[in-house]
Amino acid sequence: MSKHRVAVLKVVSRQLSVTAAATEYGISRQHLQRLLRRYRDGGLDALEPRSRRPHTSPGCLPDAVRERIVALRTELTARGLDAGPLTIAWHLERDGLPVPSTSTVRRVLHAAGLIVPEPRKRPRSSWIRFEAAAPNEVWQADFTHWRLADGTEAEILNWLDDHSRYLLACAAFGRVSGDDVVATFTAAGDTHGWPAATLTDIQSVWAFTSTVAGQPWKDADVRLPSAIAQSPSGALVDSWPVDHVGGRGHRRRMDRPVGNLVTV
Repeated sequence: MSKHRVAVLKVVSRQLSVTAAATEYGISRQHLQRLLRRYRDGGLDALEPRSRRPHTSPGCLPDAVRERIVALRTELTARGLDAGPLTIAWHLERDGLPVPSTSTVRRVLHAAGLIVPEPRKRPRSSWIRFEAAAPNEVWQADFTHWRLADGTEAEILNWLDDHSRYLLACAAFGRVSGDDVVATFTAAGDTHGWPAATLTDIQSVWAFTSTVAGQPWKDADVRLPSAIAQSPSGALVDSWPVDHVGGRGHRRRMDRPVGNLVTV
């Protein structure tokens, strides 16, 4: 038995006053008085909790519009026509009916079971996190196209440690060349140590022939994305190309902040 019923019965049987019953059962005197009025009008059943739903909902979608949305979806689909929320909203306007937002149309269709959920994002449980196990195990390189405030086109070249996400080198050029790649790479290697491997995309700028500090790279033919490159210190750098390096999250999240700094 609920405490509301017990409190009312205690008062009705004159075992407790209204004030004492309200204090003992932790309810306000005003609410207990309302419960007593309900009890006098409808007995114990009237003491059950009542719905708090408003009596009217001025913003509620009219039933006629709901029915028309469902009918349009069925009719357009049967005719092989587009039956999305935008198209349905257009037909509602043509019919002279109130036009709800596309999200409201979509909710009506969901409620009617006319939309099969098709999640556009993979569940987190399916993600496979990829990152190097230690610093200098893999460096990523890419460059970002950016337009400066005066309209000048620039390319921002970045070298990023895959494990720590530390920005090893960042330089802006009018156009990135193979010599620029070599210069920034060797400067970063001299400062931070040499990587075991590099990861780039398949643009031609990563495949070039050059020398570094007067020393040949791998028989004077350095092709970072396609061969084993040798650093000036003699260490071998394993490099390979991938066509999706730019899509790696920590690379893309870095591009815009760096571009904003260059713009300033």
